[in-house]
Amino acid sequence: MSERSHQQTGRTAAHDSAFLRACRREPVPHTPVWFMRQAGRSLPEYRKVREGVPMLESCMRPDLVTEITLQPVRRHGVDAAIFFSDIVVPLKAIGVDLDIKPGVGPVVAEPVRTRADLERLRPLDPSDVPYVTEAVGMLTAELGATPLIGFAGAPFTLASYLIEGGPSRTYENTKAMMYGDPQLWADLVDRLADITAAFLRVQIEAGASAVQLFDSWAGALAPADYRRYVMPASTKVFQAVAGYGVPRIHFGVGTGELLGLMGEAGADVVGVDWRVPLDEAARRVGPGKALQGNLDPAVLFAPREAVEAKAREVLDAARGLEGHVFNLGHGVMPSMDPDALTRLVAYVHEQTAR
Repeated sequence: MSERSHQQTGRTAAHDSAFLRACRREPVPHTPVWFMRQAGRSLPEYRKVREGVPMLESCMRPDLVTEITLQPVRRHGVDAAIFFSDIVVPLKAIGVDLDIKPGVGPVVAEPVRTRADLERLRPLDPSDVPYVTEAVGMLTAELGATPLIGFAGAPFTLASYLIEGGPSRTYENTKAMMYGDPQLWADLVDRLADITAAFLRVQIEAGASAVQLFDSWAGALAPADYRRYVMPASTKVFQAVAGYGVPRIHFGVGTGELLGLMGEAGADVVGVDWRVPLDEAARRVGPGKALQGNLDPAVLFAPREAVEAKAREVLDAARGLEGHVFNLGHGVMPSMDPDALTRLVAYVHEQTAR
């Protein structure tokens, strides 16, 4: 089978899945469920295969990416797989000197602060990430009718890592550039939009059935600043992959004030964190979009009855939505009991069976 027909076979099998139907706002047999960070440190099988393997290396080995992506599908019976990667993988692939330090996160050796620094960010070519193409192909062969969601970091969040040199609570250097040198900022996020779009295209062309753009830190912005300084670059990413016809999901943390704008940027599905109930989120986003979310991840540490009661609240708030994908309002935490997640998937499926 040729590579092109193989991709089509994977996508055709997944096309009628509950997850993709919900993304397209079509009737579903049950509310689909997947979890951000469902593949990861909460799973003993993940810790075992990652033993002694640095994070970035694990994202560049197709055998490991495939195994790690499949683990939560096997264990939890979720309705979609999310491609195991990290938002800085495309930056590493174009030669940015960075590493993911355990307990810290991505650390950039030479932060981007000047126009000369910007010149280090060359375009991403598919040949820079052959391991992504290979892993997606392996995954779609294994997943069959379970859709694979492609993964990328949004321009603002990538820019904040590059400028700060690592994770930040205040984003002072990022905002200093944004407000103090708006042209350099615009050129930086525009270049990052091209890199991000290229990274998503590689995944879609290899067989991914949907994509999620993670703007993890966009909640640090006021709506007017988001619209002016961030939305053009995010819109560029969404437009670059619009022609493929795969659902595009947009997610950030603390973005309650930005939900309408995040939909406007070009998403088909807007991810909602746990701070805004889904019925209110639907009012903010407006018609024509599906919503994803939004159980508080910390609820999973409570007894089963409490988890189910809070999940019920989410499902009740989602009752009138055009399309709903059940997820957490942020990622699975490393110390979470995986069995609690498995039970939650079963509960949502049972409660929403049509």
